[in-house]
Amino acid sequence: MRLLSRRLLWIALLAVSPWALSAQSWQQTEQEARGQTVWFNAWGGDQAVNRYLDWVSGEVRRDYGVTLKIVHLADAADAVKRIQTEAHAGRKHGGSVDLLWVNGENFRTLKEANLLQTGWAQSLPNWQYVDLQKPVLEDFSIPTDGAESPWGSAQLTFIARRSQTSQPPASPQALLDFATAHPGTVTYPRPPDFTATAFLEQLLLNLTTQPDALKRPPNDATFAAVTAPLWAYLDKLHPHLWRNGSDFPASPARMDAMLTNGTLRLSLTFNPMHASQKVASGELPADSFSFGFSEGMLGNVHFVTIPANARAVAGAQVVANFLLSPAAQQRKADPAVWGDPTVLDMNKLPTPWPATQSEKMSPVLAEPHAAWVNALEQEWLRRYGTH
Repeated sequence: MRLLSRRLLWIALLAVSPWALSAQSWQQTEQEARGQTVWFNAWGGDQAVNRYLDWVSGEVRRDYGVTLKIVHLADAADAVKRIQTEAHAGRKHGGSVDLLWVNGENFRTLKEANLLQTGWAQSLPNWQYVDLQKPVLEDFSIPTDGAESPWGSAQLTFIARRSQTSQPPASPQALLDFATAHPGTVTYPRPPDFTATAFLEQLLLNLTTQPDALKRPPNDATFAAVTAPLWAYLDKLHPHLWRNGSDFPASPARMDAMLTNGTLRLSLTFNPMHASQKVASGELPADSFSFGFSEGMLGNVHFVTIPANARAVAGAQVVANFLLSPAAQQRKADPAVWGDPTVLDMNKLPTPWPATQSEKMSPVLAEPHAAWVNALEQEWLRRYGTH
């Protein structure tokens, strides 16, 4: 009888072992994380984002005993260079970056150099809520291989004011016509600003006659032919831009200010809820609204990643898991807080929460391969950077 009981117990343990081992493993991760300090390097150019991360810091300290230190970056490439420098110096442990908010280009750079922790993202408990219809398993056409945890959704978006622009341009040709009709009131940020490069990619997606070429790294033999329609378009557009295309704002934030003071009729953002958030905070006029081209606008998912030489790997995973939690995602999506769209599937949540209202947006166009970023930036600088 005792032997039978033991066998039944063993069968029961086998039946639950995958879950039990997973839960036990995560419990060990949380225990290891307690008392750790996580240095989270993140873009610091938006006060709404910074305030949200301050809230995250308080939550993970209270609930998990993790001290979260935010390093505000002007450009994530600065952290990438630091990680590369540490690797070249042989610093395989105890690195200065534990968690990094990364874009596709920088992710590719780090992943190809084997400078990232891999295989951890899909083991996070809150991964079960992720919307797998979003591009969460690749970043700029590069497989993530569990080296990145999704954090939010994004899409290139125009902003205008209804008092100035009742019929916003719905295509590149309409944008050119709009700029021609309203000279000096349209522009875009100066590359290599991230939003500026996204704008170049957007136009290239719309205008090229060889769209399939954008799914692969650019080829020296075909680059000129693939991109020719983009440069022809910009050559026509630039004379009608702010300062006749001889100067470009440093950032989307500068464009927002110029929209507010009436200098510009259009601004740009990579957050479709940006206008709602900035109207709620009083940083954009109340009649500001979002729009995109009718055929679609460039979109992606943004991620956090853990360097291979991170000092606080367990703590970084705990923070990444918290960022994926329904509570943190709901707060982040609130335009009054940040207004960054969620990466979660509403149908998977244990307790449904109402989707945050946002402007009706265009279809999402997949981003070109990450290698196009540098190629477009360099060619833009060669053509227009010295004007």
